Amino acid sequence: MKADYEALSKSVSALTAGEDDIVSLMATVACEVHHSDDRFDWTGFYRVTAPETLKIGPYQGGHGCLVIPFSRGVCGAAARTREIQIVPDVEAFEGHIACSSSTRSELVLPVEDASGTLLGVFDIDSDQVDAFEPSDAEALSTILSEVFGRV
Repeated sequence: MKADYEALSKSVSALTAGEDDIVSLMATVACEVHHSDDRFDWTGFYRVTAPETLKIGPYQGGHGCLVIPFSRGVCGAAARTREIQIVPDVEAFEGHIACSSSTRSELVLPVEDASGTLLGVFDIDSDQVDAFEPSDAEALSTILSEVFGRV
C-alpha cells in the first residue's frame, strides 16, 4: 500500500492540533508516516542536539544510528545543506552510513520551526531500491511544514 497523503495529512493535523512539544510531535509524525506506506521500513527523526550534530529522536522500525555528524551520510547532507535528499540506491551515495544493512534507498527531509531554525531531519529508509519519488518528498515536506512550522 502506498501512502494516501491527503488522508495522512488530515490524520497528522488532527492528532497534533494544539501540541507544541517537539518530541511529542516527532513521535506522532514518525508513527503515522511509518504505518501509512509499505515502502517505509524505518521512519524517524534525527534531532540537532549540538553544533553540526544529529542524535536519534523518535522513530519506528529497527535500531538506528545514535549520532550522525552533519559531515556524514544522507541525514548529515540534508542537515548541512537544508535540502531534501532522495537517494535511489544508498550504496551509490558517497559516505552513506549503514545504520541498518536492510536499507536500500532513503528519503531525508530537513525539519525547521516557524523561525527557520533547523530542528533536525526526518529520515525514511526503504528496503527497496528506488522506493521514493519527488511526489513523496513534496507531500511529506508539506506535512512537516504544517506540523513544525507552528512551533
